[in-house]
Amino acid sequence: MEKVIDASPQQVFAVLADGWTYSDWVVGTVHVRGVDDSWPRVGSQLHHKAGPWPLSLQDTSTVLECDAPHKFVVRAGLWPAGEAIVVFRLEPLDGGRTRVTIGEEFAAGPLRWVRNKLNDLLLHQRNKETLRRLSDIATRQKVDQ
Repeated sequence: MEKVIDASPQQVFAVLADGWTYSDWVVGTVHVRGVDDSWPRVGSQLHHKAGPWPLSLQDTSTVLECDAPHKFVVRAGLWPAGEAIVVFRLEPLDGGRTRVTIGEEFAAGPLRWVRNKLNDLLLHQRNKETLRRLSDIATRQKVDQ
């Protein structure tokens, strides 16, 4: 899944690097409880809640790779459902724009074994909305600068 955003890779990456905005653009995350001071360095974590109240679950996401402003990889937890590896790639384009590609694969837990067209469609729609929200924030920051 990819989207062209009318903001530079640095502006888009600034949103990825601000763990406190995670619940603003990651579909399904409803609250960020805490962010390590070292975020977004490899090994740092943010602590979040996902899902609707009162069924929301507490978990963490951990940075696996951070190559600003080109690539950002996190292991997103949602136990007991599992965890996913999420890869963001940012490619500069003419006119100060950025092509952002998101890839997500379930890496552990029951969701790793449940792969069907319905799940693929839901994941596709979720990532499409995530990129739309990321774009809104990155382009709003561009205007605010």
